[in-house]
Amino acid sequence: MKHKVTTAHKIMPFLWYSEHAEEAANFYVSIFPDSRIRRVITLPADSKSGPAGKVRIVEFELCGQLYTAMSAGPLDRFNHAVSFVIKCDTQAELDRYWETLLRGGSTERCGWLVDRFGVYWQVVPSMLGDWMADPDLAKSKRLGEAMLGMKKFDIAKLKAAYEGPPD
Repeated sequence: MKHKVTTAHKIMPFLWYSEHAEEAANFYVSIFPDSRIRRVITLPADSKSGPAGKVRIVEFELCGQLYTAMSAGPLDRFNHAVSFVIKCDTQAELDRYWETLLRGGSTERCGWLVDRFGVYWQVVPSMLGDWMADPDLAKSKRLGEAMLGMKKFDIAKLKAAYEGPPD
């Protein structure tokens, strides 16, 4: 099946897993709406890319964004330099993504987690960028201090820190 490349999908993330790319893609597809596996390709034995049947390429969509993942043995590990941000409108949405992605993974400060496949995610309130960009430096300072004290973000506490004490 041929896939037409649209301008919206001209650039897409490519994730290199030591192994388990297909399992990771299926996990992500199960979490996010408007998501699906598009196809799985197993490279032939003579591809020189790895052991026969072990190198797999997975094309998938998350929330309509195209991704490609490959299981092809160890190369470089995932790290903070490239991560995925999930913007959440409610605490319930934030909690759901956080808890689901965290299964088998680990937490870090400031809304970061590492999933069981080693991919880094930031699960943040959708309004966080606007709050951080506020020209009132006292607000951004309070917000930053509150963020540093959290692993999973608490939207109500962040909002309270941003707004500061009542006048």
